[in-house]
Amino acid sequence: MAASAADVDSHDGQNAGLQTAKDLFSGAVGGIAQVLIGQPFDIVKVRLQTSTQYSSALTAAASIYKNEGALAFYKGTLTPLLGIGACVSIQFGAFHSARRFLEQRRASTDKSFIPGVSNLGYGEYYAAGAFAGVANSVISGPIEHVRIRLQAQPHGAGRLYSGPWDCVRKLSQQAGGVLPGLYRGEVVTVLREAQAYGLWFLAFEWLMNADAARNKIDRKEIPSYKIALYGGLAGEALWLGSYPLDVVKSKMQTDGFGAGQKYKGMRDCFAQTFRAEGARGFWKGIGPTLLRAMPVSAGTFAVVEMTMRAIN
Repeated sequence: MAASAADVDSHDGQNAGLQTAKDLFSGAVGGIAQVLIGQPFDIVKVRLQTSTQYSSALTAAASIYKNEGALAFYKGTLTPLLGIGACVSIQFGAFHSARRFLEQRRASTDKSFIPGVSNLGYGEYYAAGAFAGVANSVISGPIEHVRIRLQAQPHGAGRLYSGPWDCVRKLSQQAGGVLPGLYRGEVVTVLREAQAYGLWFLAFEWLMNADAARNKIDRKEIPSYKIALYGGLAGEALWLGSYPLDVVKSKMQTDGFGAGQKYKGMRDCFAQTFRAEGARGFWKGIGPTLLRAMPVSAGTFAVVEMTMRAIN
């Protein structure tokens, strides 16, 4: 969702390293906004994905509020607040680095192509977004694993973890090491991130380019409210195109260890989910996720837009 940064500055004459630093900083600020806006929706989504005790998102939200209080909607926030800022920062930096690389490559073979002015093909935007997703997965995998464990654990005396660091310690002990403990479900995480961010950037670029062409204006002239709107719509595309992978990831990252492990791997999780719940099982929790996607994506774009304009 970081492409808005490209729309509010000109890369002409700018040092590539400086521009990358600006992309990273803007992404970090946008990531913090993303967590604060989206966390209540996210905990409802995780509860729906990993439990069968709730009949709907409203039922889950009401149960959380009644039994655990309002602050429960921000369970496990510390980990994503620190980590998602880094993740979105990487998404911005990686996407724009890949975009600049693809622009230079296109310019070397097409003399009419002007980097920073001419538009890439949509397949290239998807590839740059997918690259950003893969780069991001190195950090997002363990961060989301810890967050999901904290969100899905019982309330009160049945709590399994006292906080993020206790969760990391116990996962490492149970899995026989830090890496196998934190990086459970990493294969499906990489697949989800590549697909999700490929679609995210692709959708955003299509909407922005279509608006500029329709109104015969430069992309820099597109107002902030439209950037927020297009970012929100791109967020819907992201989840609609990657949600089944996210469900499998959540199931694997709340699974037990040793004798308590239910899924042998990603393919087994897909198979068991389909046998037990059918195709619907891959879309549990999609309602609150789509509700969350619009304000979170819009808010992130708006914050990134203002941050990039300020530092430029």
